Amino acid sequence: MIDSREQPWFHVQTPLVSLAVRIEGDAVREIRFHEGAERPARLPLEVHVAEELVEYAQGCRRTFTVPVQPNGTEFELRVWSELQKIPFGATRSYGSIAKSLGASKAARAVGLANGRNPIPIIIPCHRVIGADGTLTGFGGGLDLKRRLLELEGAIAPSFL
Repeated sequence: MIDSREQPWFHVQTPLVSLAVRIEGDAVREIRFHEGAERPARLPLEVHVAEELVEYAQGCRRTFTVPVQPNGTEFELRVWSELQKIPFGATRSYGSIAKSLGASKAARAVGLANGRNPIPIIIPCHRVIGADGTLTGFGGGLDLKRRLLELEGAIAPSFL
């Protein structure tokens, strides 16, 4: 649970999910799902981030313009940069991302880096699926991953 007295964290309620967002300096550093930040967005960048996340969840936004600055290893940063190249409404496999990084045998390492993505949704790790097309792990849960991909039109809506 996030201590609401931690000033860098603020709450964003979207139509799909409740988020806690941390900004440091002039960039988004972390987003967590269903965490207990209670402070609303107040500062201009916070308000901008909240607006973009809500617009995305409403289906009105396809790209994000807010600055991000994730912390990670050199390899993780390369993977996360590659994730940002996956277009809205498209998916990629771990293997295809590894191949695009020039490390075709590193699909498992890509999967680990994908799972450590500190800025989900904005850095779209939900667009990465198994080589056979199956939905694989996601920090917000597979149900949310499915809803995000349905919102983007990457997979057909399920009516179950």
